Formats: sequence, structure tokens, C-alpha cells
Amino acid sequence: MPNKTWDTIDAIQQQVVACRKCPRLVEWREETARVKRRMYRDEDYWGRPLAAFGDPDARLLVVGLAPAAHGGNRTGRMFTGDRSGDWLFGALHRAGFANQPESVRIGDGLELTGALITAAARCAPPQNKLRPDELTACRPYITREIELLTDLRAVVALGRIAFDAFLRAYAAAGGAPPDRKPPFGHNVATELPDGGPILIASYHPSQQNTQTGRLTLEMLDAVFARARAACEG
Repeated sequence: MPNKTWDTIDAIQQQVVACRKCPRLVEWREETARVKRRMYRDEDYWGRPLAAFGDPDARLLVVGLAPAAHGGNRTGRMFTGDRSGDWLFGALHRAGFANQPESVRIGDGLELTGALITAAARCAPPQNKLRPDELTACRPYITREIELLTDLRAVVALGRIAFDAFLRAYAAAGGAPPDRKPPFGHNVATELPDGGPILIASYHPSQQNTQTGRLTLEMLDAVFARARAACEG
């Protein structure tokens, strides 16, 4: 169960960055930070779990899968330092949620307005694959974030795992469940019951999707245009 003493988004993040619940993930993130990728050998890696990033009064929640080993695990910020982040923050900028289209490093001036980025899991996993128990261990963090976002209007879930993780966390936060599980498909939207947010599914902006054309800039922009409309409605 989420800890009700986490009474602000910032208080949750303090617990997140100190988390050592999952031995496999702790070992991997720290080993990656020690060994490094050759092109980043002169950089100090973050090597810890990642806090959510953005506006604590957000109307839009963006849910990713987990940090990249040499992206967020290196830079210390969600979707920062890799190609997925280039796509995501570019789309957020075009939709009016970000003040700039690039996210390079902490301290680069990036700010989000009206949006918060979180993830199903906060540590970089080996081969980008998470175990069910690791997703369960991380769920209290996103659950409490959902509880504290009292004006949440829209959720964009990047990929099926993030989609499923959000639905589980939303139920744990006391959200009314839909009559049937919402379908996952790019830019497929579901209005959650009892005044809940609109849940918009999106393909993840991974290179596997963007380099093959499965996800285009226009497709991603359509998702965030829909989210913007929901937030302003």
C-alpha cells in the first residue's frame, strides 16, 4: 500500500531515489554506472532510481517503462540523454507542456508546465526487461503520485507495460475501474469512470519503434494534442 505520509510529490521522490528494494536492479544500475559506456566514460553516472519529473500540480501524467541504462541512469532525469527523450520532449514542447524541445542534462533549463513524467519502474533493468515482482515493488510510488494529482485530466501511457502498470496503480489509488480492460493501441483513448482522466495509449518512442516507422512524429504529436485538449476541457 502507498505510504500516506508521503504528502507531496517531492516527498515521494525522496523515497524513490533512496530505494533499494530490488537487488537485481540495484546491482545492474550500479554496475552500469561503474563500467559506463565508452562515449560517456568521463561522465559521472547517476546510478540510482529516478524521481518523477515535472509539475507537481499536473493535469497530464506521462507514464514510461523504466530508465535507460545510459540515458536516465546516467543523467539522473527521466527520458534525458537518449533518443527516446528527444522524441518525447519534442512532442511535449510542440503541445505546450515543455519550455524547450531538448532534455540533455539536469540544469539545462528544461521545465514542464501542466505535465509530470513518471515510470512503471524507477531503475534501469537489464536488457530493458522487468520482472513482475519488480513492477509490484515500485507500484506504491506511482500509486501515491496518482492520489496526489487531484486535478488529473489525462494520462499518456508509453507502451503496453506502462499502460498496464498505470491501470494497476490507478486501481490501488482508489480509482473506479472500467467495466472492461481498456484496449491498447496507438492513440486509442478511454474515459475512465466517475470523472476519471482520459487514458491515452501510445507506442513507446524507443528506437525499435521510431527507426522502423512504427511510430512517427506525427503519430506522437497526435497523442499529445489529444492530451492537451483533455487538459483544457
